[in-house]
Amino acid sequence: MANINDSSDPLHAKNKAWSGRFSEPVADFVLRYTASIGFDKRMAMADIQGSLAHAAMLQKCGVISAGDLEDIRRGMAQIREEIKNGTFDWQLALEDVHLNIEARLTALIGDAGKRLHTGRSRNDQVATDLRLYLREELDEITFLLNDLQKVLVNLADKEADTVMPGFTHMQVAQPVTFGHHMLAYAEMFERDRERLISLRHRVNRSPLGAAALAGTTYPIDREYSAKLLGFETVMQNSLDAVSDRDFGLEFLSAASLIMIHISRLSEELVYWMSQRFNFIHLPDRFTTGSSIMPQKKNPDVPETARGKAARVVGEMCAFAVLLKGLPLAYNKDLQEDKEPVFDAIDTVKDTLHAFIEMMPGVEPQREELRRACQAGYPTATDLADYLVRKGVPFRTAHDVVGRVVRKASELKVDLHEMPLSVLRSFSDKIEDDVYDCLTLEGALKARNHTGGTAPAQVRRQVALWKQLFEKRLADAHAGEYDR
Repeated sequence: MANINDSSDPLHAKNKAWSGRFSEPVADFVLRYTASIGFDKRMAMADIQGSLAHAAMLQKCGVISAGDLEDIRRGMAQIREEIKNGTFDWQLALEDVHLNIEARLTALIGDAGKRLHTGRSRNDQVATDLRLYLREELDEITFLLNDLQKVLVNLADKEADTVMPGFTHMQVAQPVTFGHHMLAYAEMFERDRERLISLRHRVNRSPLGAAALAGTTYPIDREYSAKLLGFETVMQNSLDAVSDRDFGLEFLSAASLIMIHISRLSEELVYWMSQRFNFIHLPDRFTTGSSIMPQKKNPDVPETARGKAARVVGEMCAFAVLLKGLPLAYNKDLQEDKEPVFDAIDTVKDTLHAFIEMMPGVEPQREELRRACQAGYPTATDLADYLVRKGVPFRTAHDVVGRVVRKASELKVDLHEMPLSVLRSFSDKIEDDVYDCLTLEGALKARNHTGGTAPAQVRRQVALWKQLFEKRLADAHAGEYDR
């Protein structure tokens, strides 16, 4: 293919978009320091999409001819293929994805390529490209979250009866089921999905036509180009249109919450897998060994995800600091908006992929979970509730059960192992039916209400989740979601 920097004039080569104003070329160091082509070329398809819509709008408004539009479409089709097959020649001297594509287009089709930029600036162009690019990635992450939820719900279904200790303050508190525990994360990821879906509406607004900052003197139809690009609306203020990056910060906030939820799950997987707990086994393919200790089986995937969560949270903080001091309208600082967004996209997607693959292989160690559950008198609250149902005020019942637990600790037995005569020495309200609430299964079964940990409720929630997944699939087939 032709070299787009084939001019012998170094000023022309390095300042292709504005060489008429300057008397010397940009220094090589400055080119390297200010160029963004190394990372923003991933927006190439969004840039082509935006340019084609802009060209169609210009032709509709009579700014360029039908022949120019046809040439632009033909040239962009070739550029798209060159990028896809890896033969496109990205030039550092052309700074960014926008000038690289425009220069190649001009080399291919001549003056029609030079007319493409009529009525727009790189300022509204880059804002449009970033929104188009992020919109697609939001859809992909939303689908990945749905896939991870499916994995967690299937695991919950499988382990609906599996008893495990529920913790507060990292102390055994009350018995729950492993399935109930997994559904807690399904709920977290549902809120993450809701945030992304809500954010998509704010991303899906067109800045195209705002030009540099004040609009343009050409007769344009912003609503038409927005419609072609699938935007829901047009941004109403040109200054805000080119300088707004709220959506980037909002995405990083949502991405941080996704990674925080992943990190919380990772933390539990890490300590559940340790020999101190031995609550679960992870498949070997998601673990590694030690270079010096042959017995080790390290949970590298959860640990790595836990570390990557810090990275995404850091990117959110950096982005907030980037924006906080910027005057209107566009400033070169905003070039720094892309790398944190791009890195967070990659990190979140890679992490979700890893957990979608890993979580089906989690094997709860049921006997260990039961033993751990019995170690901390987890049915003590159930005994207090039993006394309340017998007419004892709750605070009195709380005190009685505290003394029962102290006695059980002295005897080194669990509550359900204490003789009835000993239990009755603390309250004459206690009858032989007390043992129904002192077993782990009895404690679980008693919490049979919406949101409770009873196996019946876990299965009910699983059924509701599966109905939701079916609806989402039907909506996708009906075209409400575009994957």
